[in-house]
Amino acid sequence: MVSFGELEDLLLQDADRQQINPRGTDIDVQYLSSQLYQALEFGKISPFRYNTSVVAIMLWNSLFYFFLGTASAWTPQSRVAARANGEQLTERWLPSDKKIRGVNLGSQFIIERWMAEESWKTMGCSAYNDEWQCVKGIGQAKANAAFKKHWETWITEDDIKQIASLGLNAVRIPVGYWMHEDIIQDGEYWPRGGIWHLDRIVGWCKDHGIYVLIGLHSGPGISSPNEQFTGHSVPDPGFYTPENYERAYKFLEWMTKRIHTNGNYTTVGMLEVLNEPVHVPKWKDEAADMIKNYYPNAYKRIQAMEGYLKVPAADRLHIQFMASTLHIPETGKSWGSGDPRTSLPDEDTVFFDAHRYLSFDNRIAGNKKAYIQTACKDDMGRHVFVGEWSLSVNSTLKNTDEFKVDGQETWYKAYWAAQAESFEKSDGWFFWSWKCDGKLGKQDWRWCYQSAVAAGVIPKDAGSAASLSPCARYT
Repeated sequence: MVSFGELEDLLLQDADRQQINPRGTDIDVQYLSSQLYQALEFGKISPFRYNTSVVAIMLWNSLFYFFLGTASAWTPQSRVAARANGEQLTERWLPSDKKIRGVNLGSQFIIERWMAEESWKTMGCSAYNDEWQCVKGIGQAKANAAFKKHWETWITEDDIKQIASLGLNAVRIPVGYWMHEDIIQDGEYWPRGGIWHLDRIVGWCKDHGIYVLIGLHSGPGISSPNEQFTGHSVPDPGFYTPENYERAYKFLEWMTKRIHTNGNYTTVGMLEVLNEPVHVPKWKDEAADMIKNYYPNAYKRIQAMEGYLKVPAADRLHIQFMASTLHIPETGKSWGSGDPRTSLPDEDTVFFDAHRYLSFDNRIAGNKKAYIQTACKDDMGRHVFVGEWSLSVNSTLKNTDEFKVDGQETWYKAYWAAQAESFEKSDGWFFWSWKCDGKLGKQDWRWCYQSAVAAGVIPKDAGSAASLSPCARYT
């Protein structure tokens, strides 16, 4: 149980950290300590304003709910709270035996300007290529305010409601290591305060029965060259060192603990240790070191944290790795970083992530039949999700009469169904991405699930792929 005196101490500590006068002052929620935020969250207390002179807290319900010892969050199924090593644990919730059918919440926490051009301009970042450059260019305080507004508006509860209404049962949320602000180093330029907004989004997912995969999209030192999705597009990735591995392990431990001890995270069931790492042969040594050292140690550190928390086996996270050489028959395609299975245990907790963009497969002949045939043949195998895919075709074809979006809605619906059905031969899929803005969102829905549904290309029932698929005619 947390007393009012203890709460006041927490409030004063946060006020001191924010260097503000706490008495009668609005406190920026994004800077609340995790300890205070959890006290407020589990106590059903609004953290938007407090006055420590009278501890004037706005209650959502009543002071009865301020007792943490018996707190438990509503979930899609009946849950039981547990305690271990002084931590409040929440059980994991997984979808039933249905396939995962989900979307990425791309550009929520790592903005890729090509798919969020209007938002990027509104934030004052149009002169910059990525998040790092924008924060450095406009200054930390201004950037924090701009990113905060974006985080509040890009994905809202209405988005999560709509996702659930379309027969989707999962989201994949890309985040950067800098969300754990304790591991940001001097001379690094990242927006601050994202974690509270992640807490809020996964809480909405819990409320609406949506499974969540959280993925480390960018590792310390930058893990992929020349990519906006890392937050800092640089030619030489510096992630592949023991020092930066250690920072990533700390992020994974921190996120694992948060998932198991914060009631908003009840439907978070999977943690991906790194998105789209370097390829061989150019980065052969870095890729080999990642397979040999980073992957197995990331797995061990997550499991060790769960062991420390005494998380029951049934509630432990699935841990995901890029499916570098797995299960894409007849195409010769793979991620190209080496086989992660060589350094990982053969356990049910291990899952793999295959990114299958047919637009980047140059082996496909440039016609509609070839795209459908290729899609229908794909089979990713056991314990694999297709974490990213789209309706795009090769850049040399996308604006031709055969493939342009105008007038081709019927074919693109079949193209969607063929891919979705094939990916459900494995464990399911996450489309890239849920939403776009600017020209992409309004005129080219091939990367934007929400816009494609509005255009009548993707059906309003994500589970209807088999009934719409043309694959029976091609196999």
